[in-house]
Amino acid sequence: MITQQQSPSLKHADRDLYAREKVLNSAIIAADISSGWEEYLEIFDAFYADHVEVSDGTEGSAVFGKERMRALLFKFLVPIHVMAEIGGLSVQIRESPIHGDTADETHSAWSVDLIGVSGRTCQISWCTLRRWADSRVVYESHYDHQQTGGPLTIDDLRLSPSPAVVGDLRPS
Repeated sequence: MITQQQSPSLKHADRDLYAREKVLNSAIIAADISSGWEEYLEIFDAFYADHVEVSDGTEGSAVFGKERMRALLFKFLVPIHVMAEIGGLSVQIRESPIHGDTADETHSAWSVDLIGVSGRTCQISWCTLRRWADSRVVYESHYDHQQTGGPLTIDDLRLSPSPAVVGDLRPS
């Protein structure tokens, strides 16, 4: 049973947990993938424990350890960065908290809009459960994955030089 004296400290711990979650999520949203992937890796390094476990919610999908997860993030982020920087892909990230009642655990709903130069959009959404120990994420699971719109194609990106650029490259 929780006594009256313990209650304020638990409420303070909950505020700290939600404050850390808010700082992490705000950093993810504020990072600009068209400028580079490095900022996302710095966020990961700052907020995740060395022994983190990350899962997509399916059996056998868990990745253990910060170094393995960092390598997967790199492989995921680099192509998106290239498509954003060179191909004109616009990436918009949104998050909203999902309130829960389990200590040291947070939930949030995420969506990412990938918008091609053609105007076509693919929206990916999912929910994230995080478990925290001290000030680090020790477990993260992604669940309730959804996609609206088909995958973008080469026609949705600007990967060939424009006629104006080609004209500038011709000898005078």
